[in-house]
Amino acid sequence: MSVTVRPAQVFDAGFAAPLIQQTIGAIGQALTGSASDDEAAHVIAQFFPLRGHRLSFTQTLIAELDGRPAGLAVLYPGEFAVPLDQPFRDFLKSRGLPDQVVSEGLPGELYLDTLATLPDVRGQGVGTALLRACSEKARQQSLPLGLLVEEGNPAQRLYVRHGFVAAGQTQLAGHRYLRLRQPLPEL
Repeated sequence: MSVTVRPAQVFDAGFAAPLIQQTIGAIGQALTGSASDDEAAHVIAQFFPLRGHRLSFTQTLIAELDGRPAGLAVLYPGEFAVPLDQPFRDFLKSRGLPDQVVSEGLPGELYLDTLATLPDVRGQGVGTALLRACSEKARQQSLPLGLLVEEGNPAQRLYVRHGFVAAGQTQLAGHRYLRLRQPLPEL
């Protein structure tokens, strides 16, 4: 089995949106003002082909296993977190909802917003390939790679295996998250 990682394209919306929502759950519902995962995934699918926001195809990598999409990673420089969240604030406001979106990425890091694989490919190297591609992008930008993981999420083990260390905690959408950071390698 061969895993390749490529930049996402507009046509990946149908694959990416439900997988993103399955992974971010309550955050996706809060970000889209949706009452269900299906509704949130629908809104994310509408946003995905557009540029200039945090869940855009331009911020996404797609992992393929034997030529079919099997996972994804969404990442962006933390210094752009607030402007990348503005389209969601505007969307919420247009629906008459509070436009309170907490920006997750921090200045001085490449923020890994979402890392997800299809359930049937877990344990086949897809998550590792995506994480390596993200780490390489961070290295190219001379930034540590940062992320949030919900407490108790088994994915935390993958991050620790790849050199991530604890860097704090935060609350988002009523859930508690650990902030992890993968330092830049010493040269």
